[in-house]
Amino acid sequence: MILLDYYNVILKDTLEARLNGGKRESMDMTIVDFDGVTYYISTPQTKSILHISLQWTCFPELVKYGATEILQREYGSYLAEQPEQGYDLTLAIDLDSVPDDKETKESLIRKVSLLKRNLLAAPFERAFLEQGQYEDQEQANPSSELMSVNYRSEEAIYVKSSFDRVTVIFSTKFKDETDKIFGKVFLQEFVDARRRPALQNAPQVLYTTREPPMELRNVVQDTPDTSYVTFVLFPQHFTKGDVREETISRIQIFRDYLHYHIKCSKAYMHTRMRARVRDFLKVLNRAKPETGNVEKKTVSGRTFRRS
Repeated sequence: MILLDYYNVILKDTLEARLNGGKRESMDMTIVDFDGVTYYISTPQTKSILHISLQWTCFPELVKYGATEILQREYGSYLAEQPEQGYDLTLAIDLDSVPDDKETKESLIRKVSLLKRNLLAAPFERAFLEQGQYEDQEQANPSSELMSVNYRSEEAIYVKSSFDRVTVIFSTKFKDETDKIFGKVFLQEFVDARRRPALQNAPQVLYTTREPPMELRNVVQDTPDTSYVTFVLFPQHFTKGDVREETISRIQIFRDYLHYHIKCSKAYMHTRMRARVRDFLKVLNRAKPETGNVEKKTVSGRTFRRS
């Protein structure tokens, strides 16, 4: 198994090659990422100006929850005023104007490769900020809402803050009956894992099928093939700084990891089944009796039949 990265590897490699002395060529490349995200890398003007565009169906929802402010904070002048046609946003990077020091280059490469992650961070950052306002006695309690991000077809992420926690709910569909069984086993392990003494400080995880959690009772309808995974995050899980950033990154790729492990488990079981069949065939071949009245030859070449 592999560890899934938070960033897009192709974006990272493309920028590294061009910022670290690699050959600059004209580009016209489309990249497909997890969750239906599409990137378009091009050099429409000159080879030194790189355009990176992104298209995502849930982009309007993310803008509503503060994605525009995050884009301005992270990318600033690199953010184009008008995105390319058919895309939601475009970064225009003049490779010649990027400072030559290594730290600045690495920071830019990392930010651009985390474009999708930073967009999806908008509802989480807003929920964490609202939860902090609940604890601040000098501020009025916020009017928190249930933020829904329909980031995939028929699947969504729901985020809601309250006075002592932030609740994150994933709805996921298992279209294959086998995937449902594997998914139930994996998700039940998440629920049971917190009982171990070493994981008492881990977020609480709840798993339900068909019937949605209380937070979604008036939002979604019961469906037989939909499962819900609820993460309950407490303030120690999103302390400002590296802890908060890591929590946002890890929870975003939960769905990808779940289905990745299901596919790996199925592949492993199929491999074991094929190996077992080969072993059985070898045993059967060794157990075949010799057929009678078979012609045999002596050293001199004469033939005879064994009676």
